[in-house]
Amino acid sequence: MKAFWEFDKAVFKDGEISALNKQLIAVAVALTMQCVYCIEIHNKQAREAGATDAQLAEAATVAAAIRAGGAITHGTHLF
Repeated sequence: MKAFWEFDKAVFKDGEISALNKQLIAVAVALTMQCVYCIEIHNKQAREAGATDAQLAEAATVAAAIRAGGAITHGTHLF
């Protein structure tokens, strides 16, 4: 577990992608996976990194589009 937390901490540091944008990505992924724990953690961390309500709302719409796209794509296999 210690190794995972060290990895997680390193991943979310500023790099080529800012820490804020990494957290917005994490929020979108968490919403897509529907993991309530991940949503709560990354929403909090995104806000601590400076995320606005508008940015979080946009991340949520990206997640919705990806999830809907998956349903549509897999739905084509019904026919």
